[in-house]
Amino acid sequence: MCRLTVVLSRVTMQEVTATSRHYVDRLFHPDPQKVLQGVIDMKNAVIGNNKQKANLIVLGAVPRLLYLLQQGLSSSELRTECVVVLGSLAMGTENNIKSLVDCHIIPALLQGLVCPDLVFIEACLRCLRTVFISPVTPVQLLYTDPTVIPHLMSLLSRSPRTQDYITQIFSHCCKSPEHQTVLFNHGAIQNIAPMLISLSYKVRMQALKCFSVLAYENTQVSMTLVNGKTTFPFYFSLPASLSLPFLSLPPSLFLFSPCLPLSSFSLPTLPCLVRMCSKERLLEERVEGAETLAYLMEPDVELQRIASVTDHLVAMLADYFKYPSSVSAITDIKRVRHWTVVIEPSQAVLQGRENSDHQENTETLDHDLKHAHELRQAAFKLYASLGSNDEDIRKKITETENMMDRIVSGLSESSIKVRLAAVRCLHSLSRSVQQLRTSFHDHAVWKPLMKLLQNAPDEVLVMASSTLCNLLLEFSPSKEPILESGVVELLCSLTQSDSPALRVNGIWALMNMAFQADQKVKGEIVRALGTEQLFRLLSDPDTNVLMKTLGLLRNLLSTRPHIDQIMSSHGKQIMQAVTLILEGEHSIEVKEQTLCILANIADGNTAKELIMTNDDILQKIKYYMGHSNAKLQLAATFCISNLIWNEEGSCQERQDKLRELGFVDILHKLTQALDPNLCERAKTAMQHYLA
Repeated sequence: MCRLTVVLSRVTMQEVTATSRHYVDRLFHPDPQKVLQGVIDMKNAVIGNNKQKANLIVLGAVPRLLYLLQQGLSSSELRTECVVVLGSLAMGTENNIKSLVDCHIIPALLQGLVCPDLVFIEACLRCLRTVFISPVTPVQLLYTDPTVIPHLMSLLSRSPRTQDYITQIFSHCCKSPEHQTVLFNHGAIQNIAPMLISLSYKVRMQALKCFSVLAYENTQVSMTLVNGKTTFPFYFSLPASLSLPFLSLPPSLFLFSPCLPLSSFSLPTLPCLVRMCSKERLLEERVEGAETLAYLMEPDVELQRIASVTDHLVAMLADYFKYPSSVSAITDIKRVRHWTVVIEPSQAVLQGRENSDHQENTETLDHDLKHAHELRQAAFKLYASLGSNDEDIRKKITETENMMDRIVSGLSESSIKVRLAAVRCLHSLSRSVQQLRTSFHDHAVWKPLMKLLQNAPDEVLVMASSTLCNLLLEFSPSKEPILESGVVELLCSLTQSDSPALRVNGIWALMNMAFQADQKVKGEIVRALGTEQLFRLLSDPDTNVLMKTLGLLRNLLSTRPHIDQIMSSHGKQIMQAVTLILEGEHSIEVKEQTLCILANIADGNTAKELIMTNDDILQKIKYYMGHSNAKLQLAATFCISNLIWNEEGSCQERQDKLRELGFVDILHKLTQALDPNLCERAKTAMQHYLA
C-alpha cells in the first residue's frame, strides 16, 4: 500500500487547483472510456509542468494509476496510457521520483513486462528507465528478484526501443563490481553486442555506454570485450557497412580497466571526439563527446594542449550554454524548427505504434530540459580538464564569451550536477595566479562560493572548499574579503567532518590563511579551532590531515613575537605533540615538518627555552642530525642553528650546554656532508660557535 503520508511530506506545498482535482476525479469514473480520456487529458496537462505534476501526486493520482495499471479488466490502451502518465510524473523533480518509488511503482512496472503486448512492454521499460536514471532511486531494486535480469535480457531482441531502454537501465543500475558480475554472468555482453550494428544510432550509442559501465575498472569484462569474438567484430564492421558519422573507437572504451593502455586510444580519437562537440551533432552526442574528452585529458597535459587548439574547441563549448533551459523557450524553438510535434489536449487518441511515438513526444520537453543541464555540466567538466595545467589555456577559457559569469551562475544552478561541474571548473581555473588576481577578483567569485559552502552535499563541499584554499593564498585579492566574511568558523567546522577530504581542505585553508598573517588573524584561528581540536588533528590517522595541520602550526609559529605569544599559551601541549610525532611511526615528510616546527620555536626569543629545558627533545634533535635521511638531518640542524644564534647576549649558556651534549662534534662532521644544503647549514652553525 502506498504511504501517502510520506508522499505528502515530500512534496512542496503548492496551491492545489480545482483543475488538478478534476483530473484525479475522472480516474474514478465508472465508464472505462471516460477514464481513458481522463488519463489522456492528464498526460497532456503534465507535459513540462512540474507544479501540475506535484499537485496530482498530492491528490493521490499515483495510487489510482497504479491500480488501473495492474487491473486485469483494464484495456491494454488504458494500461499503456497510465504508464505514460507515470513516466511523465517521473520526469519532474527528485521528490516526484521518491513519491513514485514509495508507492512501489518499480515492482508494478516489472510485473507489467510479462505482458505479451509489445507497446505496453515498451511503455513500462520507458518509465522504468526514467525512474532508474534518477540519483534518488535505489538501484538495488533491480536486483531484488533474481528473475528480473534474465527476463530483461530476453526482451532485448524484441525491438529497437526495448534495446534502447533496457541498456539505459543497465547502465544506470550498474554501480558496483557485484552489479557488473550479475550482468556479465547473465550474458550482457553476448546479448548487447549485436546492437553495435543496429540501424538505430541511439541503440548503438546506448550499447556502447552500457559496455563502458560494465567494463569500468573491471579487468574480466574489459578483456572479454577486447579479446572476445562476440563484440569487436561487430564494432569493427561499422565503418565499412554503415558509414556512421562517428567511426573512431567509441568513447565508452576509454572507461575500460586500467589494464588497457589509455594512451593508445586517446590521441587517434581526439579529433573525432572534438567534432562530436560541434553544434551540428545531436545533443546526446555533444554531451558524450565533451564528457569523454574531459575524462581522457584529465591526467594528460599534452592532450589538453592539443585539444585546446583543435577545431576551436574552447570557443565551441560556449555554445553549450546557449541551449534554452526553460519550457517556454524550448517550445518556441521547436515550433519554429519543427523539431517535434507539440501534442494538444484536443488531439485524438493514437493507436498501436503511433501511441508509442506519441508517448515519446510528450516526454520531449522534459528530456530537453534535462539536456540543457547535461550540456552545461559537460562543458564545465571539459573546461575544468582543459585548464587543469596550462596557464595559456586557462587564459583562453576565461576570455571566452561571458565565461566567468556563466561559472558564477552555474554555482547556483538547480541541478546539483551542474553546480558540482561549475565548481570543478572554478577550481581548475583557481590554480592560476593571474586569474586569481584578475578574473576572480573582478567577478567576486568568492561570494557565490561562500554561499555554496553553507549548505551543500559533501561532494560539492569537497570541491568548493578546495577552491577556497586557492582563494586564500597570500597573493589572492579575494583573501581579505573572505577573512572579513567570517570564514574561520566555517573552516574550523570542516576540520571536524567525518570525511578526510573535508578535514584536509578545512585545515589546508586555515594553513593558507595563517601564512604571513598578522597576530589578530592567527589568534582568531587558534581561538576558533581550539587547542583540543588542533591536537586531535595532530593525531589524525589520515596523513594528509596530519601534514596540513603541521603546516598550519608552522605558519602560526612564524615571526618571533607570534612564536613567543603562542608558545607562552600553548607551549606545553605543542611540545607534547611534537614529541609524540617524532617518536611515532610516521613518514619522513611528517617528521621533517615536525622538526621544522621545532626550528621555528627555536627562533623565538623566549620560546627557545622550552627546547633548551627539555632534554628529551634535545636528544631527539641529536638523533635526527645523525639520521640517514638528509632532509631530516637538515631540519634538525636548523633547530640547533637557531638555538646557538649569537645575536643576543644569552647565547653563551645555550652554546655551552649544546657543546656538552655533543652537538658541536656532530656539526663538525656535517660540514663534510655530501648534501650541499646540509653542509652549508652546518658550516653556518659552526661559525656562530667561533664568533
